[in-house]
Amino acid sequence: MNKEAIEGAVRAALQPQELEIRDRSEAHAGHAAGGEGGHFELRIVSDKFSGLNPLARHRLVYAAVDGIGESIHAFALQTLTPEEAEARAQKRPQQRTIPLSS
Repeated sequence: MNKEAIEGAVRAALQPQELEIRDRSEAHAGHAAGGEGGHFELRIVSDKFSGLNPLARHRLVYAAVDGIGESIHAFALQTLTPEEAEARAQKRPQQRTIPLSS
């Protein structure tokens, strides 16, 4: 399974406001399905997760990609509602730029 297939399936099923997919297969060379598109990290922000616990959210993601390929070895999932994503963004420390004197 490739990144584009995952993206299409997740977008169709969950209509995410934000979707970030990272293929981490290269870091797992030598492991089962390592280097063959089998290890992915997903950050999904969707209203569809509202009122659901983490397990139910993950089940929605797995249901979305079910049947589009058998080459997924591992998913690292971050599933957030828009409100949760906003709250996390506000908690991040602001980066400061320190001017360099010449």
